[in-house]
Amino acid sequence: MSEKNTTSINRRTFVKKASGLAATSLVAPQLLQAKAHYDGADIIKVGLVGCGGRGAGAAFQALSTEQNVQLVAMGDAFRDRLDGTYNYIKGELENNELDANRLNVTEENKFVGFDAYEKVIPLVDVVILTTPPGFRPIHFEAAIKANKHVFMEKPVATDVPGIRKVLAVAEEAKKKKLNVVVGLQRHYEQQYQVWVDMLHGGVIGEIVTSRVYWNSGGVWVRERKPGMTEMEYQMRNWYYFNWLCGDHICEQHIHNLDVGNWVKQAYPVKAQGIGGRLVRTGKDHGEIFDHHIVEYTYADGSKMMSQCRHMPGCYNQVTEAFHGTSGSAPSPGKILSKSGYAILDRNARKDKNPYQVEHDVLFKAIANGEYKFADAENGAKATMTAILGRMATYSGQEVNWEDAMKSNLSLMPDRFAWDANPPILPNADGYYPVAIPGVTKVM
Repeated sequence: MSEKNTTSINRRTFVKKASGLAATSLVAPQLLQAKAHYDGADIIKVGLVGCGGRGAGAAFQALSTEQNVQLVAMGDAFRDRLDGTYNYIKGELENNELDANRLNVTEENKFVGFDAYEKVIPLVDVVILTTPPGFRPIHFEAAIKANKHVFMEKPVATDVPGIRKVLAVAEEAKKKKLNVVVGLQRHYEQQYQVWVDMLHGGVIGEIVTSRVYWNSGGVWVRERKPGMTEMEYQMRNWYYFNWLCGDHICEQHIHNLDVGNWVKQAYPVKAQGIGGRLVRTGKDHGEIFDHHIVEYTYADGSKMMSQCRHMPGCYNQVTEAFHGTSGSAPSPGKILSKSGYAILDRNARKDKNPYQVEHDVLFKAIANGEYKFADAENGAKATMTAILGRMATYSGQEVNWEDAMKSNLSLMPDRFAWDANPPILPNADGYYPVAIPGVTKVM
């Protein structure tokens, strides 16, 4: 099968899959009928799996919807993280004058450990999956197998076997008419919706070059504490280990890469690039790079130029831009003609928070017994776009999408336990092995 046939899709198909907003609603007859849930009441029961910062935010946003929603179960690998998120949600409900009964998690429904998800899922109608992304394929599979609607954060995997699993489970979710929303929230942001729709309409002609950026100073680092096993340390400092995070090209830059694909209505066929570690080189920085520069190629020959960097004190830029045969789109909400005339100059300050919108529309559909959202396939392919870039920078080679999708290289541990060895271990001096372009094998 040709590269074009496997990765290029037409506009109608892409908009339906990638935007998450299907043109029509389908009723899910055997699951959540309008105002009729598993216990016969109108309460939509929610479970949270992964109680970090994003989990706390997502759970509160779910409880801030107009529907009769209750958080009834929580799970995390660590009890302190679970307790912190519980207290955060309790405080936010009070601060925003929302019904305190929306937080209805008893001690019996607080679960800790690697198997916490198995205990949360049976108790709820909707599962929020916000653990480190390495666990996402396992948790997503369990949720869909149990016939639950899902909100899951991006990225949705950290390796190619995980991508293939998510794609397979996405098909099962469609067959079961289970709503799945992925936290690529730009698809739910009005400024982006207007901007991308105009670009799809041909306002700047054929798009020949895309530019996407996530250049910032980086994120938190969590130090190793006395008594920690290697597994606990890596779980606490998860951002710096590929089996958990996928590198920051996956964890953050996925947003911009996803917009590039959305605008192009396609996924890249190959990638090549450079990357490495210049600033974040400490023991606590694990194995990930601090910069990636990738050139992606689409089936039509057009290019997407990608930059992501974690270096304090440098120029920061998080945005997307597109250049066409008859104009340009220099930033979200802005479109210029070839002569420089402003076709669109939209101020998004009054737009509703897209992080809230993605929950508003999801829970409205569930309450109405509708099947409207199938984001998992695009979430997987957006994640694969980021993994393809990581493969290119780690190896120093040009990597083809079709070849990469055949990879059986798993980053995951053989078993999940506090005394188990993670897939990467430090040397005698406490430093972790780092990819060497030209040497490292990625498939």
